[in-house]
Amino acid sequence: MREPAGLIRGVLAPVVTPFRADLAPDRERLIAHCRWLIAQDCGLALFGTNSEANSQSVDERMQLLDGVVEAGLPTARMMPGTGCSAFADTVRLTSHAVRLGCAGVLMLPPFYYKGVSDDGLFAYFSEVIERVGDQRLKVYLYHIPPVAQVGISLALIERLLAAYPATVVGIKDSSGDWANTKAMLDAFPLFDVFVGSEAFLLANMRAGGVGCISATANVNPAAIVGLFHQWRSERADADQAALTATRQILQAFPMIPALKATIAHYSGDETWRNVRPPLVALSPEQRASLQGKLAEIGFTMAGLAA
Repeated sequence: MREPAGLIRGVLAPVVTPFRADLAPDRERLIAHCRWLIAQDCGLALFGTNSEANSQSVDERMQLLDGVVEAGLPTARMMPGTGCSAFADTVRLTSHAVRLGCAGVLMLPPFYYKGVSDDGLFAYFSEVIERVGDQRLKVYLYHIPPVAQVGISLALIERLLAAYPATVVGIKDSSGDWANTKAMLDAFPLFDVFVGSEAFLLANMRAGGVGCISATANVNPAAIVGLFHQWRSERADADQAALTATRQILQAFPMIPALKATIAHYSGDETWRNVRPPLVALSPEQRASLQGKLAEIGFTMAGLAA
């Protein structure tokens, strides 16, 4: 297995953000969940899509990251999301993460304006990198066209690598298209490619990738981490099939409310069901269906603290 270009590899969770009844972020519950993930050898991609990051203000995100770091959680396992539509917000969040010692940042492209050119996207990423101006910065691009509708092309990656070879070190590919991921792996063998779903984890490792950053790592981290460490074993294909089956149960429901409902159920803490508008929590019927399907496969969340 090759050495990663960046400082982090393996399995990371885009950590779900707990909200209190008044919809304020709940720092203590977040810290407790991060501790549980770290105990499962799962890294922390705080403020990702499934963190409801874009339903939070810049100040809220910075304050939560401060709290997680102050709680003693390892910054070497952190890759917070910092990409915003306004580059000034991205600079602020990115600089903050670097100052705190995070191993890297996961950076969305500016996603409000559609149909933008690679020239425009290069200018955006370049502006952020130059304004942060810190050699410790490690950027992982975030390609999620199903949501952002603004993608990151191979040509743009090549251009960024030429301009910032020590800074732009990897990507999370959440396209859901293995052919696209494989094209990245083939074109840039020293570039760290994370898949956005554990359904592609085994294929990614076999093709030279470095892991996955997956929503369902919030609830099924030990099994996903297990495959990451044992991807060369004779059981790898069977383990991959089991991971994929679990994910298919969860993704049959709106993912963020489903993750939170699952944590609420297995922790006995109903506060976890809270989501920020415009998202809505699962209905009682949806929760019952989800819990029943998970029970059928013997799913558990061992060691989860209420």
